[in-house]
Amino acid sequence: MITRTVSKNPRTTRGDLVNDLQRAGTKVTKATISNTLRRQGLKSCSARRVPLLKPVHVQARLKFAREHLDDPEEDWENVIWSDETKIELFGKNSTRRVWRRKNAELHPKNTIPTVKHGGGNIMLWGCFSAKGPGRLIRVKERMNRAMYHEILSDNLLPSTRALKMKRGWVFQHDNDPKHTARATKEWLRKKHVKVLEWPSQSPDLNPIENLWRELNVRVAQRQPQNITALEEICMEEWAKIPATRWHWWIGLLRHIDQWRAAYCPGLDPLIDACDPVQPLP
Repeated sequence: MITRTVSKNPRTTRGDLVNDLQRAGTKVTKATISNTLRRQGLKSCSARRVPLLKPVHVQARLKFAREHLDDPEEDWENVIWSDETKIELFGKNSTRRVWRRKNAELHPKNTIPTVKHGGGNIMLWGCFSAKGPGRLIRVKERMNRAMYHEILSDNLLPSTRALKMKRGWVFQHDNDPKHTARATKEWLRKKHVKVLEWPSQSPDLNPIENLWRELNVRVAQRQPQNITALEEICMEEWAKIPATRWHWWIGLLRHIDQWRAAYCPGLDPLIDACDPVQPLP
């Protein structure tokens, strides 16, 4: 009964199972339930957060996968990826483990200071390709279409030249309204920028998410104490990320099982192969 119940509803808690069994006339402890499930190969894990997908999104992702699954490596190496991200001064990325004695959890050496709303944050725009990092800038005002055009003009085009992108390079950005506005499309057309058609609700497919994760970890390790230091450290750590990382992240796109899992989320055996933010090699 226990295994059948959690297989049908993985969100069932041990307390729920204890109560169900008691109503059925069987008294068990939570430890017994854990041991029983563990013997069946089941363990308690944090539910993975994934984009909310409607059927139209699933179909768009599947179409994208089929169109690009067999693309040669050199095609992906000629894509420049972009995105915006927010990095907090004292946020969840500052989590650390410490060695401490019992009842010493509140000793200053064993704590991490926190403030409401993360103590402030900065918004960043960045881009990269398999060849390395493009520019990273801080967006100090609320971004609108005009500002986005300025960012692309001042940073995307210089980045492609610095990275020595081949003729016919392709630009990737998501379907944010600023990115898909008619004025933006016209600006990109005039600049002769070819844009990678991108399925909606697919931030998990963008390899730059791996980059943001590593940047967050690196920044947290530096423990910036104010917004100015946060910005400086972001720029420094961005430049320090090893060249092998950039190429490796692009290589993830060619992993067939990841593609299948990403576009067919109903296939349970493949879900574990679909972590969009992969561990570092």
